[in-house]
Amino acid sequence: MHYKRPESVLVVLYDQNHRVLLLQRQDDPLFWQSVTGSMEAGERPIETAYREVAEETGIQLSTEVAAIKDCQRVNRFVIRPRWRYRYPPDTLYNTEHVFSAKIDSTTPLLLTEHLAYEWLPAADAVKRLWSASNRQAVEEFVPGAI
Repeated sequence: MHYKRPESVLVVLYDQNHRVLLLQRQDDPLFWQSVTGSMEAGERPIETAYREVAEETGIQLSTEVAAIKDCQRVNRFVIRPRWRYRYPPDTLYNTEHVFSAKIDSTTPLLLTEHLAYEWLPAADAVKRLWSASNRQAVEEFVPGAI
């Protein structure tokens, strides 16, 4: 079995009106989140951030078009027990690198890994987000959020 690396990115996407893009997970419809994803071997966090945005939304960001900002935040959290089988045996914690980017909310999205998406005002997004680190990132890194 190919295990996931217990190091990931969180990319908070927000629009010109400071609304936050939330994605609904396929494997847990009550779990709403920002773009997330595990780092691959040899990949730097910023490279993972660009790759995951493209994979999960279909949006190709670049340093010239809606550059992703490194928020200089690294979180460590307990991996949900129901997901631990994806990681090497006895792995309990994940390290998460936080990023953000302002994008145009009229850009069409192509969901490949999620059931649905919504653009919500930051305060409403914080109420819906499952992850504490995701809520904190919205509060701290979306301009005019809270």
